[in-house]
Amino acid sequence: MNGGKLFSLEGKNAFVTGGARGLGFAMACGLAEAGAAVFFNARSEKSVAEGLTAYRRRGVEARGYPCDVTDEEAVAALFSNLCGEYGAIDILVNNAGIINRTPMTEMSAEEFRRVVDTDLTGPFIAAKSIIPLMIKRGGGKIINVCGIMSEVGRETAAAYASAKGGLKMLTKNIAAEYGGCNIQCNGIGPGYMATALNESLRKKMPDGTINPFDRFIRAQTPAGRWGDAAGDLVGPVVFLASKASDFVNGQILYVDGGFLSYLGRSC
Repeated sequence: MNGGKLFSLEGKNAFVTGGARGLGFAMACGLAEAGAAVFFNARSEKSVAEGLTAYRRRGVEARGYPCDVTDEEAVAALFSNLCGEYGAIDILVNNAGIINRTPMTEMSAEEFRRVVDTDLTGPFIAAKSIIPLMIKRGGGKIINVCGIMSEVGRETAAAYASAKGGLKMLTKNIAAEYGGCNIQCNGIGPGYMATALNESLRKKMPDGTINPFDRFIRAQTPAGRWGDAAGDLVGPVVFLASKASDFVNGQILYVDGGFLSYLGRSC
């Protein structure tokens, strides 16, 4: 098989949770460019409509559905209906997530559970719902968006880091439990990616100086820059979704410009 066909997703159906915007949107567009039919969910009808508009602007024909990833019955019904109508979901990208930046001792257990429910239980529910359908089809790909916080901690991120660390181990366990069914489950760990949500952090301060957080990210990253989702994240996602990764299972591919391998510049 030639290299081009190894990475082709022609004839494949990909579902990206939380794919209406941000990294999910960028990854879904990349999967579409590789040939996959793209499906996504968002929590509200409004978010779905906004996502569909964004996809149309990119020239991508996507299908969106309002669905909460923490609702087990709703997720199972959605996947079952989609497989009945379109034949299969060959690729699942568990991207939906939230963060609550509150110091741990000031965070309530309810707030902690809400983050873990979305960022860890949600991927569990989606994977649990799709794996039996993938087994019937002879296999599939699951990609969990773990992020660098599955390896390191940071102030005000106790719930998020806990969930992402758990998602890393869920990834490995799915690979261990269902690898024999031709299901490859891997994680992708985006570093600090430039998005609309963090644009203000990358702008210069009113006095013309660099934002301290922007300076920190650039100094801590050997590449010396923020990542670009469309340019840096798409290739690894397509690899993990394609035949090229058929013998890659239970791994976390960090796309962080070297962030996790670097202690930072000396003073």
